[in-house]
Order: sequence, then structure tokens, then C-alpha cells
Amino acid sequence: MIDIRPFNTLGGADHGWLRARHHFSFANYHDPARMGWGRLRVWNDDEIAAKSGFPPHPHADMEIITYVRTGAITHQDSMGNQGRTVAGDVQVMSAGTGVRHAEYNLEDELTTIFQIWIETDRPGAQPSWGARPFPRADRSGRFQVLASGRGGDDALPINADARILGATLNAGETIRYPLAEGRRAYLVPAVGKVAVNGVALNARDGAAIRDEAELVITAEADAELVMVDSL
Repeated sequence: MIDIRPFNTLGGADHGWLRARHHFSFANYHDPARMGWGRLRVWNDDEIAAKSGFPPHPHADMEIITYVRTGAITHQDSMGNQGRTVAGDVQVMSAGTGVRHAEYNLEDELTTIFQIWIETDRPGAQPSWGARPFPRADRSGRFQVLASGRGGDDALPINADARILGATLNAGETIRYPLAEGRRAYLVPAVGKVAVNGVALNARDGAAIRDEAELVITAEADAELVMVDSL
């Protein structure tokens, strides 16, 4: 089963400094048919104006993954962490028992991100934050694991049985991904157009996938993909 959520059907908000689209119910956008996808609770497509951002605010018991599409995001938190994550790279925050953080676009240009929230498997864990570069060239023609709760994955760690993956494809290239029984995938092209098991998916559309033993993804134009594999 592949359910396409076209970009123009997503919920959203325009705060001037922030233009957001929500793949699932979030903040003032509520759709009972789109409350999440398994343990995946939030997928926000955010455009953050230059010299602006999210002031300090709290989180608890959630795994929060930020994939920077363009520009850069600067992180500060109550644990004393600070870091700047640039386009193509990833940061993760395990909110655990509670943390306050701020996310700013300190650049002179628009920054665009995907922010992904996954329900934790370890409520009450010690909070943590980390970031890591993931050069796009290293995932050309294949999925690379960016964040994972599975031991053995060379990726940023999270406290959830989930994997966040990225890939870049040239037009005409195909990659395959086995989806284990009982698991779900949510796939979004950051750019480009692909076909997933023959179903068309445009840039920034979402594909909610389950009961498919294998995903066969073919790029109809140069594409950059982000996907969550979770329960």
C-alpha cells in the first residue's frame, strides 16, 4: 500500500519568518486522518527566513531529527550544546527527561529543513544532542543511514527502533529497499521526481508505505530522498 500525500494538500502555517507545511497534524493543523504514521509523529517542511528562528522552547520524550535541505541551522540547548548544521547534514536530539533548545537561521539566506519527530522507545532517558556531516556524494545511487536506533548502523544514534535514510539519484537510476514485515516507510523527495513501485511522487510530496516487501524507486529527474523506516 502506497498512499501519496501531495505537497499542496499538506497542512501549514505562514508566520512571516517561518513558512511551514505539515505532513501530519501539528500545532493548529489538525486532520484526524493524518495523526502520524506508526511511530513517526511529525514531518514538517520548514522555510526559515534569514536572521530568524525558533526561540528557546521545551521538549520531552521525543526523538527529533533535523535534515537541512538548504542553508544552515544553528542549535543551542539547555545541556550546553551548540552547533551549526549545514545543507545535506543532520542533527538529532533525544529529548528524554526534558530539554530546552533554540534553532536559528543565522545565515544571510533562506534555510529549509525537514524536521522529523519519532516517538521514543526509552521514555525518561537522559537527553542528548548530536550532529554529523553526510556528504551527498557519499549516498549517490544508494540509501545511507543517517540516524538509527539499531546497533551496528554507522549513523547518529536515536532512542527508537527506526532508521532515517537519505539517497541521491540521477535521472534514470533505480534503487531498491527491502521493507520488513510489520514495518512502515515514509518517503519524501527533497527535490526531483521519482516512481515508487510504479507510483509517481513529486518533490516534497509524502508517500506513506506499508505491506510492500520491497521498494523499487526510480528517479524520473535528479532526486534527493529522505525516508523513515519505523514500526
